[in-house]
Amino acid sequence: MTRLLASLLFGLGLLSSLPAFAAERTITLAVQNMDCAECPFVVKKSLQAVPGVGRVAVSYKDKTATVTYDDSKADLEALTGATTNAGYPSAPKS
Repeated sequence: MTRLLASLLFGLGLLSSLPAFAAERTITLAVQNMDCAECPFVVKKSLQAVPGVGRVAVSYKDKTATVTYDDSKADLEALTGATTNAGYPSAPKS
């Protein structure tokens, strides 16, 4: 009985600490097809709609989007998928 209770408490402690493993990440994406002044607004809105995204800065001049996000809620695939679905394919800037 004591062993079972200890196992349950350990499991609950482990589950409650999962958010502690999440990290805020920042990535810069190279964004294609931005050829007018309205494009950065569309790219920014598409990225802000991804759950876990905190900050987005889009540069029309550099054709980039810098995104700060919670990696427990969003990932690179979700970010690039959001811009691609909006008509602006993207990939990590090298």
